[in-house]
Amino acid sequence: MQKPVVVVHGGAGAWQPERRKDGMTGVKAAAKAGYDTLKSNGTALDAVEAAVKSMEDNSVFNAGLGSTLTIDKQIEMEASIMDGKTLNAGATGLLADIKNPVSLARITMENTDHVFVVARGAEKLADLFHLERRKPVTELRLRYWKELTQKLKQGEIQNLPKLKKLITAHPNLFETDTVGAVALDMEGNTAAATSTGGFALKLPGRIGDSPLIGCGTYADNEAGACSTTGIGEVAIRLVLAKHACDLMRNGAQTAQQAVENSIILVNRRLRVKSSMGLIAVDSQGRIGAAHNTPNLAWAYMTPRSNKPKASMEAKLIVETNLESANL
Repeated sequence: MQKPVVVVHGGAGAWQPERRKDGMTGVKAAAKAGYDTLKSNGTALDAVEAAVKSMEDNSVFNAGLGSTLTIDKQIEMEASIMDGKTLNAGATGLLADIKNPVSLARITMENTDHVFVVARGAEKLADLFHLERRKPVTELRLRYWKELTQKLKQGEIQNLPKLKKLITAHPNLFETDTVGAVALDMEGNTAAATSTGGFALKLPGRIGDSPLIGCGTYADNEAGACSTTGIGEVAIRLVLAKHACDLMRNGAQTAQQAVENSIILVNRRLRVKSSMGLIAVDSQGRIGAAHNTPNLAWAYMTPRSNKPKASMEAKLIVETNLESANL
């Protein structure tokens, strides 16, 4: 077993050239934030929260600051977190101005009898715990929104609800990025967390996979931890994060085998270009990352790493060669 371990992702999809460099810098910083927390005797739960907060505070990612806009030009953020030791979990959604949604998800887990709290109730809970607020709209996201809505008005996007046709016709227009982290701490406990601004031009009130336990986030010490990124509706239909963890249960598959087989499941069952990526860590500290998209921004740190290793691609990386891979 190798421990502690942290793996992060900053989103699967077609990363625009203008964002790639900052994306790589951002996932490295997030991995380091999570790993430094682990090395300071923090728990896996502390580590994934720290890593995700780092990305929520970075406008290059579609989470927290820099979240995408709904079709009516609003922000609706969502996040979740899960403790693999206890199976406790917390989630939140439909947030307009909470600085760090992942922290509100943890507050929900640790201070209420519920798992999922959204909208007005979540905002009240944030006020009770004095969570910081901020306006998350950035100039980049406003520009993307204007470009997309103009294409919609001009008839270039003709069938908005039909995801297959939409992605096929406009593969680079729609931001499906999500941020997430998984970790294994010195005590052998796992945790996972995921946060997002959601799908660009989504309908108001739409909830994706990121706050849904088992879909976008799952952790169980008997298996491992997983965070997903991509088209939320895909992960929801397959309960994808839980599926990946079940493949790792009791060492049946390594983390890399589990995420690759999960992508194979997506491609086989849905039979369309269903953009998806996963990161995972298993109970032995082995890590995995896979995707069926042009890019997956991800990074990791292990006891054999003296600095974060990051890449824009992870497809078909062999688990046993992760440390020597050209990252």
